[in-house]
Amino acid sequence: MPTGNTTVSLDQEINPWEAQSARFDFAARKLNLDEGLWKVLRSPSREIIVHFPVTLDNGQIEMFTGFRVQHSMARGPCKGGIRYAPDVTLDEVRALASWMTWKCAVANIPFGGAKGGVICDPKNISRGELERLTRRYTSEIIEFLGPEKDVPAPDVNTNEQTMAWIMDTYSMHMRQTVTSVVTGKPINIGGSRGRIEATGRGVMVVCDESLRYLNMPVDGCRVIIQGFGNVGSNAARLMREHGYKIIGVAEKDGGLFNANGIDVHQLIEYKYRNESVLSFPGAEAMPADELLVADCEILIPAATENVITSRNADKVKARIVVEGANGPTTAVADEILADKRTFIVPDILANAGGVTASYFEWVQDRQGYFWKEAIVNEQLETILRDSFDDVVRYAEAHNVNNRIAAYMLAIDRVAFTIKQRGIYA
Repeated sequence: MPTGNTTVSLDQEINPWEAQSARFDFAARKLNLDEGLWKVLRSPSREIIVHFPVTLDNGQIEMFTGFRVQHSMARGPCKGGIRYAPDVTLDEVRALASWMTWKCAVANIPFGGAKGGVICDPKNISRGELERLTRRYTSEIIEFLGPEKDVPAPDVNTNEQTMAWIMDTYSMHMRQTVTSVVTGKPINIGGSRGRIEATGRGVMVVCDESLRYLNMPVDGCRVIIQGFGNVGSNAARLMREHGYKIIGVAEKDGGLFNANGIDVHQLIEYKYRNESVLSFPGAEAMPADELLVADCEILIPAATENVITSRNADKVKARIVVEGANGPTTAVADEILADKRTFIVPDILANAGGVTASYFEWVQDRQGYFWKEAIVNEQLETILRDSFDDVVRYAEAHNVNNRIAAYMLAIDRVAFTIKQRGIYA
């Protein structure tokens, strides 16, 4: 994808907001998008920054900074996760909110995009401090949340317990139980069956569809997965059961390789017991950066942003890259991979299983009627297969790669809705 600037610095290349904007601009240009709609869709609707105190276990008061960015609510309530990390930035949250808008539009579900985050290091925070932080952060942004306004979900370093605290805090303020204000909750308080493995299942579905599209067999298909958290581990388990050969797993602190295939069930148990994949006896140690460029049919970056950049894209040997994470490939790396004719399933399609299952949870909460897991999985797979077909057909029709096709499809759908609704003045 042309960036219009061949001298982009690495800092610019890995800035997630710049990456999102570059792709949006390119896709909007290809669509001949109306200049006014271009302006509307290029900027978030609302950016909230809060600074709030939390009493620590030792009695001291610490200040924290939190964000919530709502990119678009044209097609429905905003939707997006909340992450806790020491390196959370407004640019990152802004980009992730935009990606959520396009992801929901690609999957054709009635949500807009949002994202939230708090600058903190959960590893150095006790459970009690984490609960107080979560409840105070929720109360600071509570007027912007709600089942018809903005529905958060778990993300990096947050989980179903975090969502339960948010739901309870919101419910206490509303003086009634409101389960549909968040998704990714425990099942006994309104969570959905199949939600935990939904993103990993979606990754498997688009891998299946990619092989079908490229006339490649599943049997013996070698897969390397970068990131073995919720998305990576569930994708690995489901894909191994489906006949794929998982030959490599990379984590921050190192990786594993076994040309004959890794026993994923054993690895999941090993990581649960040891809190790391390192020294797993069923595979050889290999540096994570080497695994990213090792020989395989499918590479699944399923951890964080910016793992495939101008520094390593030319060495990627995978025929197919399926982006389980948000923003793992930079815009500059896209150009390099396009020259190599690498088939990319972009993040706004590849990891849309999570938000699709979140949509199902929101629907079930509002109905007060909960589905069997088989129905959740069946509906999820149908939506993702349809979305994959929509994207590759769009790519063929407009002679663009899959990422730009996904952006064009998403922008087209959101812009069409805004035109139908009109601009309130």
